[in-house]
Parts: sequence; C-alpha cells; structure tokens
Amino acid sequence: MSFKIIVLAKQVPDTRNVGKDAMKADGTVNRGALPAIFNPEDLNALEQALTLKDRYPGTTITLLTMGPGRAAEIIREGLYRGADGGYLLTDRAFAGADTLATSYALSMAIRKIGAFDLILSGRQAIDGDTAQVGPQVAEKLGLSQITYAEEILDMTEKSITVKRRLERGIEIVTGPLPILVTVNGSASECRPRNAKLVQKYKHAKTVTEKQEAAADYTELFSHRPYLNLEEWSVADVQADVEQCGLSGSPTKVKKIENVIFQAKENLTLQPTDEAIDQLMKELIANHTIG
Repeated sequence: MSFKIIVLAKQVPDTRNVGKDAMKADGTVNRGALPAIFNPEDLNALEQALTLKDRYPGTTITLLTMGPGRAAEIIREGLYRGADGGYLLTDRAFAGADTLATSYALSMAIRKIGAFDLILSGRQAIDGDTAQVGPQVAEKLGLSQITYAEEILDMTEKSITVKRRLERGIEIVTGPLPILVTVNGSASECRPRNAKLVQKYKHAKTVTEKQEAAADYTELFSHRPYLNLEEWSVADVQADVEQCGLSGSPTKVKKIENVIFQAKENLTLQPTDEAIDQLMKELIANHTIG
C-alpha cells in the first residue's frame, strides 16, 4: 500500500526581522527587504508526509509552492529531506495574491498535477497568520478537510486517522480519502537535510534559474532529468488571470504600523538574597504575581 501526497509549502519573509521597509506603498509585503525562510508549520506538514513515506514504501511526496523565482529553494529543501519532486508556480500575474487568489492558483495547479490521496499544508504562514489557504484549497477542490492536526495516526486505502490539537484538548478523527489536512506547529519537527540527498539535488534548478546561472550545466541536466524543477505560469495551469494576484484579491492592506514596546520603569537588582526577597514582596504587593 502506497500513497500520493502533495505538500503545500511557502517561502515566507522572516518576521523576526521586520523593519520599516517591510511594506510597499501599495500595502503588499516587500519581500526583497526581508530574509526568506521555509514557513515553519509547512515544515511540520512535510515531516508528517515523510513519516508516512517511511511507513508505507512506494509513497511519493510532491511539493507545490507559489512565489518568485527564488522560491524554488523551498522545493530543493524538500528534496534534501526526502521529497520526490515539486512544482513552482511563478508568474507576475500571481504577485500580490491574498488567501483567496493564492488558494485559487494552488487548486488549479493541483488539478494539473492530477491524482493524489492526501494534501498536507501547515496550519498557517507566519507572514499572514490567517490559516485560510489550506481550507480554501479544500473547498475549491471539493475535498473533506481536517485542521489543526498534530499527528497522522493511521492511513488506509480509503481513510485517514488524525490526532488534532485544540485549545481545550485533543481529538482523534477519521476522514475519507482524498483529503486535505493542515498541520500544527506542535507536530513533530521536520528532520534535517540528508547529506546524500543534498549532494544529489544541490544543482536542481528551474528553467529561470538555469537561464540566470553563471555556470553552464546543460549536459548535467540532460543526463540527470531529476535535476529539472518544473516551473508553471498562469497559462500552464489554465487559470483565469482575473482571479490571480492583486486583481483576484479582495483583501487590501491599508496601513501597517511598527509597534515598539518600551519599559516605563526599570529596576537594577543587586545579586543578594535580601534584594531578591524585596523584589518578590513588591511584585506580590502590586499583584504582578500575587
């Protein structure tokens, strides 16, 4: 028994390094001003897929990501960890997409990929924190969905059993295949890169990356077809351009503010038992801890 798994992954700006240039005048993220990383919860989703691949030999994992050319790095990171392939959705018409336009583009790409048993994605991306894309993709594809997954407990040819982590406890639920599952950050961390796979895929590139590369690896790509990463445009997935990017995004950011927390008071504490005892009494008296 084996399965075909699609993992939705996103390259996101590192929100730990947000500065004054983080937003453009039109309210979209200035991705060029921020370091780019693999969305953390998408890595949790990838680990669930890899665990299933370990458990069910013959299972294949395909990564799907949307973004500028540099987002191909997400596919390579997946390949380094054990994924089998991936597709990059990249086109100027995709730029500025909100969750509605993003889920539409991803759903069209999934239709082009074809048969699958399971779609996994992180619960949410750290650059938006909406947790909407996964469920919206499921709706557009007419799939059942399970959200807030912490662990995939079992999978058969017809169903999947998942442990969900909720605010007030856990649930064990079962759903029919094919299905979409979003994964929490509380799930198992993704395994590190595999050294042999890094050596195998380090030269994997999209068409655009090959054109921009200084070195000529034409012969290498012809002899090792697994190094050719697929790159799809709006036309390739037969998407309606009016439903993509800014034109297909009803969500508009009007304003962003940088909030800096500053302490109004400070206290220099001497490293003595008496000073610590006094501090504890003050914290209890002003109800900070009492």
